[in-house]
Amino acid sequence: MHGNAPLSPPADDHRLDATFRKVTLGLVPYIFACYLFNYLDRVNVGFAKLDMLDSLHMTERAYGLAAGIFFLGYIACGVPSNLMLQRVGARRWLALIMIVWGALSAAQMFVRGPASFYALRLATGAAESGFFPGLVLYLTRWFPSARHGRVLTLFMAAIPLSGVIGGPLSGWMLGHFAASPGGIAAWQWLFLLQGLPTVLLGIGMMFLLSDTIGQVRWLTAAERAAVQDALDRDRLDQPPRLADSFGAVLRNPAIWMLGLLYFCTQAGVYAINFWLPSIIRTSGVHDPAAIGWLSAIPYLAATIFMILMGRSADRRRERRWHLAIPLLMAAAGLAVAARFPDDTPVALAALTVATAGALTGLPMFWPLCGGYLSPAAAAGGLALINSMGQMAGFVSPYLVGWVKDMTHRTDGALYLLAGLAILGVTLVLRMSPARVNR
Repeated sequence: MHGNAPLSPPADDHRLDATFRKVTLGLVPYIFACYLFNYLDRVNVGFAKLDMLDSLHMTERAYGLAAGIFFLGYIACGVPSNLMLQRVGARRWLALIMIVWGALSAAQMFVRGPASFYALRLATGAAESGFFPGLVLYLTRWFPSARHGRVLTLFMAAIPLSGVIGGPLSGWMLGHFAASPGGIAAWQWLFLLQGLPTVLLGIGMMFLLSDTIGQVRWLTAAERAAVQDALDRDRLDQPPRLADSFGAVLRNPAIWMLGLLYFCTQAGVYAINFWLPSIIRTSGVHDPAAIGWLSAIPYLAATIFMILMGRSADRRRERRWHLAIPLLMAAAGLAVAARFPDDTPVALAALTVATAGALTGLPMFWPLCGGYLSPAAAAGGLALINSMGQMAGFVSPYLVGWVKDMTHRTDGALYLLAGLAILGVTLVLRMSPARVNR
């Protein structure tokens, strides 16, 4: 609301839908491209591993630690970064994040051993920490809660699509640059060529995004007023929030429960992101290009399933089961993949189910948070929940690497991750439908 001015009559539904389609087309494609390269950075390290471990004489456990240490920097800087976004504006802060993290990601081509890999992964995680919660906060300021499921799904479809694109692309790079001249290894080319576009996208963000609805020039004055009015009405319709300040967020058990739920959701996601190429190779496939193409199959299925579930959740105004069902799929898929690790068709089918479930759980999770956080607490609260969930990014890959070094198999770790997904189902079904089904 602006002051105590009364709300104007609601806009015609068809005109309002057309206006929000225009907002979606104006914002989401560029944000989607940015997040696509954000997740390529998560996928490409799993492919770089196929070559760099032998090149640098690193163990599986060292790789797992390097993959996971990224998230220590991420967790440490997530809340301060999102609070800084509040002060300087989303456009400038998100652009700076992209430029710095893109440069650091490309700089991983200069890794010479575990120590330098750890340092660069830690710095990259710190630089990137505010990007995702900042984007979620930014989009929720443009769309009312009834539209959050579909818009977050469209934006987060970049996650599985990064696997669809990144798997074959990374596999091709490893093969194409295997005999490259100049002493630059294929895995070094991979980091360089997938890091630099992020820098360019960050520069473009300064010119293509706006901080507020009032600054947008591609909407008419009437359209800007209709969007603002829809957001004001949405705030009036919300149930009382349980947290109205960042201090209240820290004292609220429900927020910590949301963080644990997000941890359970992310645990399977990061195991798949960092270890999918290795699991496929363990099943009997050794050609890098073939691994790349096969790894695209689970991500393609996840892209389709994610979009369908996002539309269904908004249409039905139901949030709990739209998260619980994907988590159950993730648990079942991980368990079957653990049971049949040497059978490529069965393992790939199971990983496809697990990937579709785990990745779909991400956009299905975030609309739940609106029932617990007021706009005043959203910046710090979203960042805190995200940071708690990102702890899975450290625990999950390191756990898989440690188990593989100890047993030369990954099945024990995959069973444990399946158990975490079941815990997530239990947590989400304990939530009040009246609070989260919006």
